[in-house]
Parts: sequence; structure tokens; C-alpha cells
Amino acid sequence: MAVLIAADDHGAFAELYERYFSVLYLHVLKKLRDKDEARDLMQELFAHIWARRVNMTRYSNIPGFLYASVRNRVFNIIDHKHVADKYLFSLAVHGTMEEAITDYRIRERQLAGMIESEINALPPKMREVFELSRKLNYTHREIAIKLNLSEQSVRSHVKGALRILRTKFGIFINLLFFFK
Repeated sequence: MAVLIAADDHGAFAELYERYFSVLYLHVLKKLRDKDEARDLMQELFAHIWARRVNMTRYSNIPGFLYASVRNRVFNIIDHKHVADKYLFSLAVHGTMEEAITDYRIRERQLAGMIESEINALPPKMREVFELSRKLNYTHREIAIKLNLSEQSVRSHVKGALRILRTKFGIFINLLFFFK
């Protein structure tokens, strides 16, 4: 049969197609579980065989050749699906992470702006002590020396500022100012 197909015998090719298409199709369908994909693979296989029919004389075991060709094509499809799935997953994760990071940054800026406006609304001396303590990281002793206050006074101003801000913003203040 291989010699006849290699010699452009359409009847021999039709016989090959009729004899093996259904059996191979069911085999492919079991592996891929997709009728359209299985049918496409089979059509491509037989189109490939016809396009390279002059090489058919090399194959003495045509059923073995057909099963090996189908197996390799199935493996290629499965490998391609894995690569495509990984790519789509990485796109989804990357897109989701980008959106989450952007959303987080926007919310962070909004919260920082709100906190800044509340800090500016503090009484002047309390605001000055608080900013030296939390923004410039001065110790209570350094602030007391710089502003000519007692350390207890500095502690009271910082504590008062945190109490005011905590009532406005709750736990966010703990996160922003205690874990600096």
C-alpha cells in the first residue's frame, strides 16, 4: 500500500484513510477529550501523509507509523497546552498583581494625604513635636532639648497626637507610626 500511495494512487490513499481514520480518531479522542481537536489532528495527519507521500515507501509497518505519528502529535498538542496555560496564568497573575499594586499605591497616597491634613490640624506645638518624632525620627530627649521642653511634655504631645489621629483613622495609625 505504501508503494501505491507513493506513486500517487488516490485509491490506495482513500483505502488507508478509510481503514485507519476511525480507529486513530477514537485513540486521539481518548487522549485529548476534544472532538474538534481530535478531528483537526486527524485531518492534519492525513494531509501531511498525502503531501509527503513519496516518503511512504520508507515505512514497512504503516499501522506503527500512523500510531507513532498520532502519539507524537498528541504530545505536541499537550505540550503546547501546558505552555499556553502557563503563559495565560502568568499574564493573569502579573495583571492582577499590577492592578493590586496600583490600587494599593492609590489608597496609600489617599490615606497619607488624609493623615497629613489631620496632622496639620493638630495644635501647633503638638504638631511640631509629633513631626519631629515621627517624620524626622528624633528621640524624645532630642526634641526636648531642641524645643526647650521636658521629656514628659514631649511624651504627652506625641501621645495626644496619636490619640487624636487614632480616633480619626483607627488601626492605620498603629501601622504607619509604630512600625516605622
